[in-house]
Amino acid sequence: MSEFSAFGPDFPFAYDDWLANPAGLGQVPAARHGAAVAIVGAGAAGVIAGHELMKLGLRPVLYESGAFGGRLRSEPFEGTEDVIAELGGMRFPVSSRGFYHYVDLLGCESAPFPNPLTEAAGSTVIDLEGETLFARTLDDLPELYREVARAYDAALEEGARFSDLRAAMAARDAARVKEIWDPLVAAWDERTFYDFVTTSGAFRQLGFRHREVFGQVGFGTGGWDSDFPNSMLEILRVNLCALDDNQRYIVGGVENVLHRLWRQPADCAHWGRMTLAGLNGGATRSRVTRIARDAGGAIAVTDRWGRVDLYDAVLVTCQSHLLTTSIETDEELFDQKLWMALDRTRYMQAAKTFVMVDRPFWHDIDPATGRPVMSMTLTDRITRGTYFFDNGRDRPGVICLSYSWMTDALKVLPHDAEKRVELALSALGRIYPGVDIASHIRGNPICVSWETDENFLGAFKGALPGHYRYNHRMYGHFMQETLPAAQRGIFLAGDGISWTPAWVEGAVQTALNAVWGILTHFGGACDPANPGPGDLYPTLGPVALD
Repeated sequence: MSEFSAFGPDFPFAYDDWLANPAGLGQVPAARHGAAVAIVGAGAAGVIAGHELMKLGLRPVLYESGAFGGRLRSEPFEGTEDVIAELGGMRFPVSSRGFYHYVDLLGCESAPFPNPLTEAAGSTVIDLEGETLFARTLDDLPELYREVARAYDAALEEGARFSDLRAAMAARDAARVKEIWDPLVAAWDERTFYDFVTTSGAFRQLGFRHREVFGQVGFGTGGWDSDFPNSMLEILRVNLCALDDNQRYIVGGVENVLHRLWRQPADCAHWGRMTLAGLNGGATRSRVTRIARDAGGAIAVTDRWGRVDLYDAVLVTCQSHLLTTSIETDEELFDQKLWMALDRTRYMQAAKTFVMVDRPFWHDIDPATGRPVMSMTLTDRITRGTYFFDNGRDRPGVICLSYSWMTDALKVLPHDAEKRVELALSALGRIYPGVDIASHIRGNPICVSWETDENFLGAFKGALPGHYRYNHRMYGHFMQETLPAAQRGIFLAGDGISWTPAWVEGAVQTALNAVWGILTHFGGACDPANPGPGDLYPTLGPVALD
């Protein structure tokens, strides 16, 4: 396991230690055992929170409007069981210690993700402005690419004291993390990622071509120009938490993690040996259409078929815009400043196009070059990123023909799956002339554009400059002691509430924050030997900007 973890930097709390402590997460008074808690959304945040609340002796009732798993969506190709397209999360850095707690608990297998210039990819092709380069490591590329890599490392040192901060996070020195990080919040909240790059001393000494290459090829997983308008704090967190390093995929599909957790027996207060599926009668409730305060003070949740149930606590894990577009939500449940934050949350677009092929033919050697006929590909063409997944020499393989964001994702938005494949094959044909990809395709392609899904309206949050205060309001909402009674009992979780959107670890951590909040709401508390996130939040919580 990597020494690095998503320990902060905004709230340096060791969630993995809290989960692993034999004292457990806490206790709910026996008089509240069996109390029902509504959970809106059966994605990572909802299922993980439900599992932990069940162990505390509460009864989580899960509602789901679409597919179980949320954006951990693994879709099998027709006629197969384990040849899958990862439509949502597909890369899971080992620094995501909270997430891997559940991966290990469930015995799920992981393997290195075939990112560019990694051993798992084998080889990488970079195609920019019509120039095609083949490489196995960074050293195989022209000096310009190494200059770009060194410039970004230097920019991080200059603008964010990167080595000092990462060392403090690795050592889990919370006080030191806050000492270095908190001033950076004020310095970079209102400045963009592109501003960070262009104003750094290292990049100022280089030309536009270096910045262009950085945007197209980037670092770690590929080009980051889609994030250039985002707040630099968003990118700093990715780097500091090693979220773009040492990534793995879940063999057989990451959605299996949630399906297994749904059926995973656990020793529970009140329930004895129980599963989350068992407490829910084997199935989730349907879509939530209304959330409102009942005359008696409970929170009434109405589902698609008109069933109304009353709860003392509700956990909302869906994307925030659904609270104003799909769910009729009582405005009095949230402060107007929090509504501002929820409504101003900006989601990014993303599109993926997958095909199943007869075999992993990309390993075939071109006799003219002695190289594989195809490689993991980064390009400025419409495909942007192309990845290969090998399920065995004589088994069908999978190609993610295109993974793109923002403007590049919008280019294919009107098109059906077959047209998207045609566009991708045309682009790749210019990079690999003579390679007949189409002849290897089997079955139907699988595509996704998250912004067209009424249950998501976008792929993941991308905070703009000035959004720190909004994120702080959403993230800290689980601390409800000072809230008026009318606003207590409804909690928020999900990667969009976290400081690290697009990464499952953010969903895990905010789910655990909500577990602490609900535990406290029902009069429970953590063992003094294992204080929870809310116990340490007053001293270690995110810095407040005026």
